[in-house]
Amino acid sequence: MTDRLLRLVGPGEPELSCDECFQHLDEYVEVHLSGGDPDAAVPHMAAHLAGCPACAAEHDDLRDFLTEETGDPA
Repeated sequence: MTDRLLRLVGPGEPELSCDECFQHLDEYVEVHLSGGDPDAAVPHMAAHLAGCPACAAEHDDLRDFLTEETGDPA
C-alpha cells in the first residue's frame, strides 16, 4: 500500500522527470557499482526511482546487466 501511495502523491522532495532519468541512468548505476555515492552524482534520482516503476525496472535491468558483465556483486 505504501508504494502505491508514494507513486500517487510523489516523494515530497524534488525528483527528475523520466527523460532526465534516462539521460543520467548509466552514470547513476556506474557510480553505484564503483562504490561511489550515486545520490551525490545524480541528485533527485533516488526519489524518481522510488516513485516510477518503469524507470526503477530500467535501473535494475542496467545494474544487473553491468554486474553480470563485470562479475561484481551489485
